[in-house]
Amino acid sequence: MNIFVDADACPVKPEVYRVADRYELKVTLVAGARMRIPDGVRITLKVVGQGMDAADDWIVENMEAGDIIITADIPLAARCVARGAYVLGHTGKPFSGDNIGLALATRNLLSELRQLGEVTGGPPPFGKRDRSRFLQALDKAVNEIRASVRPEMR
Repeated sequence: MNIFVDADACPVKPEVYRVADRYELKVTLVAGARMRIPDGVRITLKVVGQGMDAADDWIVENMEAGDIIITADIPLAARCVARGAYVLGHTGKPFSGDNIGLALATRNLLSELRQLGEVTGGPPPFGKRDRSRFLQALDKAVNEIRASVRPEMR
């Protein structure tokens, strides 16, 4: 199990590092530009081109079923869910086959409203509760995935 982070605008990288360290998991940050990462053999940075969806495409091509993907990008989440990944948004909301269709439809509707000049507002400020909720959700995801793997593969 690996954790892939759509890293350019990810506010929860420190929480990802914390959980990954606790469970000795590999983390791959995927970004369009260089960024600081903590020293550690299990944390790597993959800098991809600045092209449209370059990071998304790299993540989808390199992830495997059972990996954890951290992203707020709904289309990327849909692609990863379809390939068997466990996908978490920055607020700890998991994306799954049960809810990804609604998330995509809502995203598309809001995008159309913005194109028509409607003011739809943005997300609320990211706070301590969001970080805590994310941390709990990531910990839960790791434990759920580990529990679903046969004991001899743990």
